[in-house]
Amino acid sequence: MADQIVQSVVDWVSMVPPLGIYLIFLGIAYLENIIPPVPGDVLVAFGGYLAADGVIQLFPVWSLTTIASVIGFMTMYWLGYKWGEQIENNQDSHFILRFLDYKYFNRGKKWMKKWGQGVVIANRFLAGTRSVIALTAGMSRLNVWKTVTSSLASSVLWNSLLVGMGWVIKDNWRVIGGYLSNYGKIILLLLALIIGIKLLLLKTRKDGSDIIK
Repeated sequence: MADQIVQSVVDWVSMVPPLGIYLIFLGIAYLENIIPPVPGDVLVAFGGYLAADGVIQLFPVWSLTTIASVIGFMTMYWLGYKWGEQIENNQDSHFILRFLDYKYFNRGKKWMKKWGQGVVIANRFLAGTRSVIALTAGMSRLNVWKTVTSSLASSVLWNSLLVGMGWVIKDNWRVIGGYLSNYGKIILLLLALIIGIKLLLLKTRKDGSDIIK
């Protein structure tokens, strides 16, 4: 499905003027936060390639995708803030959970409880869990302005990396998808390892305290 979306966008871009291309990337960067199957990262990198090829300008495509990423994140935040309890209590029927694996939802809640805004800052680097992180940020009632700032910082860093990669790699921009897939797995593995070590240290300290008592 992701490959079909990418090819459709590539074909679409070839038929529209620069203004239309900017609007396409704006929509993609927004929807990628709402519907996880949308391959937003690869397509943002494609934007970097188009800028390198002179089809569009680098700063506009970077700034538009960054702003759209923040707006998309905050849309999911608002849904979590307003309807979080309903979403959680209707796991089998709520339309949002048709796009999200609930095991990631539980994981997102645990991360949010432990690290709060740190998870929001890291969200762009965690492909596949961004929608969950945004929802759980809203459900956790994180400060809205701090969340906007954290999301903006995350989007600036990540989109700079993607657009820059597309600019440098140019015609080979499609290979970025494979790198991103492996990168995401490594990041999730490292996070799981860090959490495991932290829990082990807490358990060790607790056992030590019980022995002293």
